[in-house]
Amino acid sequence: MTSTFRAGIIKTLTVPLDGRSFSGGLPSFLVRDDVLCWTRREAGLVGFGEIARFTATGPERFLEADIWWRHLVLEADITDSVECPGTGPVAFGSFAFSKVSTHRSRLIVPEIVVGVRDGRAWLTQLTFDDGELTEAGALAALQRWLDADPLDADAPDGGPLVSGLASGLASGTDASGLPLGGRRGAPSGGGVAAEPAADVVPKLETGSLSEHDWMAAVAAGVAEIRTGKLEKLVLARDIVATIPEGVNAAEILRQLAVRYRECWTYGVDGLVGSTPEMLIQVEGRTAQARVLAGTLDRRDAEGMDGSPLEFAERVLAGSEKQRHEHEIAIQSLTTQLAPFSEAMNAHSEPFILELPNVWHLASDVKAELTEVEGHVPTCLALINALHPTAAVCGTPTTVAGALIRKLEHMDRGPYAGPVGWLDAAGNGEWGIALRGAVVEAPDSVRLYAGCGIVEGSHPEAELAETWAKFRPMLESLGISS
Repeated sequence: MTSTFRAGIIKTLTVPLDGRSFSGGLPSFLVRDDVLCWTRREAGLVGFGEIARFTATGPERFLEADIWWRHLVLEADITDSVECPGTGPVAFGSFAFSKVSTHRSRLIVPEIVVGVRDGRAWLTQLTFDDGELTEAGALAALQRWLDADPLDADAPDGGPLVSGLASGLASGTDASGLPLGGRRGAPSGGGVAAEPAADVVPKLETGSLSEHDWMAAVAAGVAEIRTGKLEKLVLARDIVATIPEGVNAAEILRQLAVRYRECWTYGVDGLVGSTPEMLIQVEGRTAQARVLAGTLDRRDAEGMDGSPLEFAERVLAGSEKQRHEHEIAIQSLTTQLAPFSEAMNAHSEPFILELPNVWHLASDVKAELTEVEGHVPTCLALINALHPTAAVCGTPTTVAGALIRKLEHMDRGPYAGPVGWLDAAGNGEWGIALRGAVVEAPDSVRLYAGCGIVEGSHPEAELAETWAKFRPMLESLGISS
């Protein structure tokens, strides 16, 4: 493990931003490709800059990160006039899916954090310097980060904080006035768009496995399940998108945040996406999770009788295969969470989660945490116990994990690993990094998607499901799917 920060005690100042105009909510601040992001329904946290970083690999990565963070904030000088989850010292994090991955898991402590929650907004400045922190200084520091972005180069100095960005996002335009998604589509004015030159057209390439080889892996997984060695296996595949004009991570995040409001849009160190699945959310002694398993492409409802939702209920809730897959996932999480809980409840029946690209069978779980060895477990300690769930790995975990390494022929890196944030009070939100991608170069991004495989799975159907799950990222890149 490694950590980087200047010596000294971390100091933080949190001040309210109430009354300031940013009607676009938190997406108004997604103007930099290096922004740290966690947002849902216009609320959440964004971070700018970096004052400290922790990285680790291996099976102890969560516990090592937990120890590092607790030591960092133990003697912190915290001034907080807002006092709600996400204020004070905050770190954003992304962890590798596998304990044997070479990908370095990380916690990043930003210099500036903007938060929005329940109609309240705040600003936190973090530093190791000895100087006094003031509200005026924090506001000026935020403005410097925003002004440094070329998308905001024309913003007037001293004007209302990001008000131009806010009004643009609220009206469905980006920071430069283009319609969201307009940079790779037709021009914002009238007329017919010229055909793009061949060398500037985005290109898709297969990743670790071709479609044919990946379907063969699914068939091999089903064969293993039928031997009784395991009940469920989650197999993922990757594709690489090359964007000749360059990958605009800020635009990706803005579009995902606007289009997928029921998901948690995340951005951490080149990992971007919008996940519908909450691994664990901790607020005080209350923990919550959202478990998904069972998927239906919304395009499958086209031309069917009845309403689209009725179709989804009939096909998903009425499918023995889909319900079995979901029951395995929910049991996996509740079994692992039980030792940390004094009370727990979950939906007796899964509900249909409607997203722009797919429907899912979903269940919400809520637990009251109990003390373990004299203290309430931290969110990273809970993640250490919960990850990987059957929803992203399979069951039994050890058997499924070994089979994943054998059949996928790739290192998932941060895909399907925990991504989110935590504060000094022990609060945090950690989703599973799904519907996402890793920016690997200025002009290329690697996308990931996976499917739950059970005895009744068919390779062709599972392949089609991966394309439905790629759709959010492909659309945000301006690629038709």
